[in-house]
Amino acid sequence: MQWTVHGRRQLYSSEWLSVWLDDVEVPGGERFEHHVVRVPRPSVAVVVIDEQGRVLMLWRHRFITDTWGWEIPAGWTGDGESPVEAARREVEEETGWRPGSLTELCSYHPLDGLSDLSLVLYRANGATYTGQPADKSESSRIEWLPLDEVPRLLQDGLLRDGPSLTALSVVLAFPDQHAR
Repeated sequence: MQWTVHGRRQLYSSEWLSVWLDDVEVPGGERFEHHVVRVPRPSVAVVVIDEQGRVLMLWRHRFITDTWGWEIPAGWTGDGESPVEAARREVEEETGWRPGSLTELCSYHPLDGLSDLSLVLYRANGATYTGQPADKSESSRIEWLPLDEVPRLLQDGLLRDGPSLTALSVVLAFPDQHAR
């Protein structure tokens, strides 16, 4: 069943996102207005795993939900930047580690009932320390945590970020499929 869009009007716009009110009709005839958040560029997230089976994580506070938790490096693509270039840049800016070879895990729309946000997930095998993170506001701590502790972090409520949950779940579900 495909919905019909009869029209749309913009309610808000910034360089990060825009909010629209779309006039839609679902099969069967019901017609209503639906809010849509449009994001102009894809986001990326990277699971960096070292030779000892540890994953590079950031301990962060998220003011919107007022929660603390572990996250993998992530961010938006820049103007004219490919997702893989953004993935490399984000890891190094946020952690001070330059990722090794990157393999795309998957891409998806995390909120496709509300937004067109596109997220591309990567796995990096290994990383080289380059110094302190360029963006010190990203986290309170940066640590290498054993990948096999991820289920405990989830159970303890210390892993709450959607891109991190998704990417780490893919890596745990298919441990050899994306390794090089």
